Amino acid sequence: MQLVLFDDHSWDNLLPLTFTRPVSGLRVGILTIFEKWEKELQLTHSVLTREHLNRKFPLNHGTENLLINGSLLPEREVIRVIQSLKEGESLEKDGTLLALRIDQISERFSYEDFLGKGQEYRGEVSLVDFPWKIFTLNGQEIKADMQRITAGRKSQALSDSVRMIQPEHIFVEPGFKGEHFTINASEGPVYLGAESEIMEGSVIRGPFALCESSVVKMGAKIYGPTTVGPGSKAGGEINNSVFQANSNKAHDGFLGNAVIGEWCNLGADTNNSNLKNNYSEVKIWNYPEKRFIRTGRQFCGLFMGDHSKCGINTMFNTGTVVGVSANIFGPGFPRNFIPSFSWGGAGGMTTYKVDKVLETAALVMERRGVALTVEDKAILQYIFDFSEEFRKWN
Repeated sequence: MQLVLFDDHSWDNLLPLTFTRPVSGLRVGILTIFEKWEKELQLTHSVLTREHLNRKFPLNHGTENLLINGSLLPEREVIRVIQSLKEGESLEKDGTLLALRIDQISERFSYEDFLGKGQEYRGEVSLVDFPWKIFTLNGQEIKADMQRITAGRKSQALSDSVRMIQPEHIFVEPGFKGEHFTINASEGPVYLGAESEIMEGSVIRGPFALCESSVVKMGAKIYGPTTVGPGSKAGGEINNSVFQANSNKAHDGFLGNAVIGEWCNLGADTNNSNLKNNYSEVKIWNYPEKRFIRTGRQFCGLFMGDHSKCGINTMFNTGTVVGVSANIFGPGFPRNFIPSFSWGGAGGMTTYKVDKVLETAALVMERRGVALTVEDKAILQYIFDFSEEFRKWN
């Protein structure tokens, strides 16, 4: 059986976070969506995604294929129903194809061809189909992933210098280090990944996940549900935010109700607003609609695509969407939609040239022992071309 996670219209709604990855590559909780499905089904996945991502994320299919929507989070009952599907059967929910079992996948495969032909799922499902779903579902997914990762395992002990509230809800992987910090797990579990570190004076409230090789800097104040993805650094004040991986907010400043992509860096004293002054519903930029859409949320902060950076003292307004490979700096509030490959701030923008972007990306990734591949370069070039229409100053 081949497990294939496919992208539907959710990929478009999740831009700019999905410009560089399939939907199933997004981290919600401790694990990415594909890691959750692999653990649940004990199968290795491949993806059906957008054409410009195919070389980096190739499709691997066989004579028996179980296709699952890449935005669907695995839960016990929906897993049971999906596993019961027979050849040619599909499962959907309110017009969204959840899963399909077929013997072969043609080059012209379209999930839309199977809509309205399968059984309707009667239970509730969790779909990561808009950017704000990542932080709103993060608490439930930290709890679910804790079960997936730690069941039947024993936690490493923390130092006696650490102050813990409800330590039975804290799991520590081998190689973690840290002294003289406080963890309160009364509101949700805390996961401390392998080779991660929490420095002195930090105060953390769960649900919280510190993934492998990540660091919480001295004196940080972190409110759950928050995830610091692998290889990242977190400091200052953070509330209900998700760092995908290899990104840094190492200094003071507030980040709330936010999703930060991979290879991002937030300069010292960067702050984002997560609540409008009139307490009204937040709207954010949506790529398919090419306009700002309602989120249904009162608290909604910053969404930043991969490889983007901002300078010291940057201020982001409520519901700001930053594309891929943007470089933001200067006084005042920049626009609350910043296209990919933007260079500048409130005082004006110019285009961040591709050759300069690739040069910086290679240096940033090299510091973590990761190479910028030919496939990565091709993806960034595609995003540059795609986003040209949004760079109005051109």
